[in-house]
Amino acid sequence: MTTDVETWLDRARELHSLAQAGLTYSENPFDRARYERLREISADLTAAAFAGPPEPVRDAVLAERGYLTPKLDVRAAVIDDAGRLLLVQELADGRWSMPGGWADVGEGLVAGAVREVREESGYVVEASRLLGIYDKRFWGSPPAPSYILTAVVACRPVGGSPTTSIETTAVGWFGRDELPELSTQRNAGPLLARVFAHHDDPALPQDLT
Repeated sequence: MTTDVETWLDRARELHSLAQAGLTYSENPFDRARYERLREISADLTAAAFAGPPEPVRDAVLAERGYLTPKLDVRAAVIDDAGRLLLVQELADGRWSMPGGWADVGEGLVAGAVREVREESGYVVEASRLLGIYDKRFWGSPPAPSYILTAVVACRPVGGSPTTSIETTAVGWFGRDELPELSTQRNAGPLLARVFAHHDDPALPQDLT
């Protein structure tokens, strides 16, 4: 169930999407001025939904160019033979997440997940299957200015050793009942519970939510 903030953000994102589409396809200067004003309003509405200085959020909205599409986050679900999940401690907030990050241009989801594990944890993995594409709004993550989908790729460890990176400060393996404080903006408890469910039952279909 969405919160009031999420409902507010849904409306702001819809306005932003309309504004970006208008600016992308309209050639009439009067219409473009109206779409530009609509974009500014969407930026103000988005910034108002969050505590703290509005400028960073507003600037992020106004920096978008072209037709607005969802942002795609890629996470690697690496579970060892003992049933423990690989997590890394994020430098940004001191909390823990599955290795991952934004999908890169020119790189597939599987390749991106494997690379992120190597860079953020030091482990070498092989991808086995795509567990699903998840709408963060429905899997426990707090509201965010952008509309984000997360692709989770199941992987198995094949080598390497724990090594931190410029983005991570620790690497660890955790059972489902011993999870550390999670970086919920990246992956909240319900999403990790679903990862363990897929591990328990490999016959579960891909999640498309």
